[in-house]
Amino acid sequence: MTRLRPAARIGLLLAAAAALLGWVVRHSETSFADGLRYIHQAEQIDHGAWRDGVIRGIDHPLHSLGIVATHRLIGGEGPVSWERAALGWSFACVVLLVVPLSLLGRDLFGPEAAGLGCLLVIINPIVTNGIVNVLSESPFLLWWTWGFWGAVRFLREGRLAWLPLTIGCAVLAYLTRPEGLLLPAALVAALLLSPLHRGTRLGWRQWWPAVAILVLGPMILAGPYMAVKGGLGTKPGIGRVLGLAPDLPRESLGRESPLPLDQTRWETYQIAVGRTLKVLDVGVTTPLLPLAILGVVLALVAARTGGPAARTWLFLGVVVAASGLALVRLHATSGYLTARHGLIPDMILILAAAHGLGWLVRRAVAAGQRLGLAPRSLRPGPVFWGLGAATALFSFPSLRSPGPQHADPCAVYQATGRLIAGQAAPTEQVLDLTEWSLFFSGRGGYVFATVYEAAADPRVRWVVVRQAHLQGHWPFSKVLRTLIAGREPVVLVPPHARRGEYQVQIYDLTTAAWAAAAPGGNSRRPLPDAGSRMGTATATHRWR
Repeated sequence: MTRLRPAARIGLLLAAAAALLGWVVRHSETSFADGLRYIHQAEQIDHGAWRDGVIRGIDHPLHSLGIVATHRLIGGEGPVSWERAALGWSFACVVLLVVPLSLLGRDLFGPEAAGLGCLLVIINPIVTNGIVNVLSESPFLLWWTWGFWGAVRFLREGRLAWLPLTIGCAVLAYLTRPEGLLLPAALVAALLLSPLHRGTRLGWRQWWPAVAILVLGPMILAGPYMAVKGGLGTKPGIGRVLGLAPDLPRESLGRESPLPLDQTRWETYQIAVGRTLKVLDVGVTTPLLPLAILGVVLALVAARTGGPAARTWLFLGVVVAASGLALVRLHATSGYLTARHGLIPDMILILAAAHGLGWLVRRAVAAGQRLGLAPRSLRPGPVFWGLGAATALFSFPSLRSPGPQHADPCAVYQATGRLIAGQAAPTEQVLDLTEWSLFFSGRGGYVFATVYEAAADPRVRWVVVRQAHLQGHWPFSKVLRTLIAGREPVVLVPPHARRGEYQVQIYDLTTAAWAAAAPGGNSRRPLPDAGSRMGTATATHRWR
């Protein structure tokens, strides 16, 4: 990789990323419904409701606009075409992420670490789950990384010409997700701190114009959108993180678990710090974490003499510290935190892990040659890439034991949607926690946000869930278990799930609570079949 020209190296990484991502996506399945909000927003925009889709929507609009553009490019009608347009847009964004990510890795750690680190980021299950669930993290990371690379180039060269790239891409990232403005804010903070140490100082001729551009640029470009939105954004999470909105109520459905009445604020933040560290460990993975720490230490040692490298790592430290503080605040104020919230520091640490692995390989090969344990012809490059592949397989279990292959990550819910459309009467209400089967059936119903209302509605007949929804410790799991009251599912989709494959269960609330009535509550009756193939539109039996 290091002997190739930069353009050829990036082209090879693009091809490898597309092939790896294609394989991973075909062995993955949609698991939650956040991405559906962006599809609904895209449908509004496509139908001409620009004010509702762009201004009044809870989510920032750029991801949905990308879905609209992709849908018009590939064509088609109906829910499946919109889901595939969103999938194609997310997939393209992550593949194109290779370009700025490899440039960033090269400037921070060198071309060798950039190649492996780039692929490790791309095939990270958190990133691939963002694709299959058509989440906004995919385009957000693309814009953020371009702007991040521009900031690193500015700090290294001191040329103001790099700042328009940083500001422009930061605004695009902000129009995708509100945390995009962290990028210019972190760069301003790093510039404000840089005069405090001789090794990080920037010439005053660059310092003053840079601070002014970084303050005024985002205000000019993003200010109009903020004005019509009435603030940084309407997502409640960002308001709680910044202290602009009250904490989520103790018993709120959005919390991972109810907040105990006797839990102090100090205990809440202790738990939030622990959760943040766990999220970073999940994102970077435990095998890569020691290598990441080694890579960061090596980079800091190299930057100890000051100059551009020291300024760069001051900026990286501000970004990681600000991201960590935001994650702690999110959990402390909202009661939830998932691995995808830590993607910004994860990306930096994974690149550092590739750097740490490269350093270990070079030292080990050199030591082996001196001791006569390795032939003189052995080069670190093949060993590095071989260990990199082994590390990826060991770090990401989904690569070792992928789920069954599907033509579409939403295949299970598409089949469930066809069953709902063909069997549920118009007057009957359906509760689908992920909403995907409702989307593909073309009908409304109760979803995660309205699960409490569903429990109180006597018209609800059909409940669509996965086993994890029922067995979980979340508040909504208790509601579902009470609602189902020990009944057995009337349909399983697919009828016989293979290892690693999701299985959707459909419950009919008009049937008797068989399991609850049986001695011990553990009786089982033969389950009906949803058809010989998962894609059949109706069941082979009459299940209404």
